[in-house]
Amino acid sequence: MQLTVDIADVKVSNDPECVIVTYALGSCIAVMLHDPARRIGGMIHYMLPLSETSPDKAKLKPAMFADTGIPLLFEEMYKHGCDKRDLVVKVAGGGALYDDKGMFNIGQRNYTVLRKLFWKNGVIIKAEDVGGAKSRTARLWVSTGKVTISSQGEEAEL
Repeated sequence: MQLTVDIADVKVSNDPECVIVTYALGSCIAVMLHDPARRIGGMIHYMLPLSETSPDKAKLKPAMFADTGIPLLFEEMYKHGCDKRDLVVKVAGGGALYDDKGMFNIGQRNYTVLRKLFWKNGVIIKAEDVGGAKSRTARLWVSTGKVTISSQGEEAEL
């Protein structure tokens, strides 16, 4: 079974047959969480760093922003009985596909906010594939926690 995470979306599954996938990560970032003890996986695909730019949108779609969406992903994992200490964290995206001159740096800003949130909350990233000028597809196997990143016709395990 495949569970697709859209842009500004969060999904969590405890189905060991499930593969959670998100497509077209450019400046957006996917955070993938896996609890190996409970065999539960979760993913968010967020597009902007801070909800203060649009509080109304953040209320309707908290997964659109790093500062509201990442805590939501962790909360959803906790609802399934996960413990923060058991979670394996992987991250992908944060590229600069259409921002060659670095005017907006959305991908870098997305990543910086994520790192600050994780630092403040004692969360360690086990593996990441961030930056650059490429689009990515991320897949998380709920049964094993395996994560693959596909980009430009190649696939690599994180």
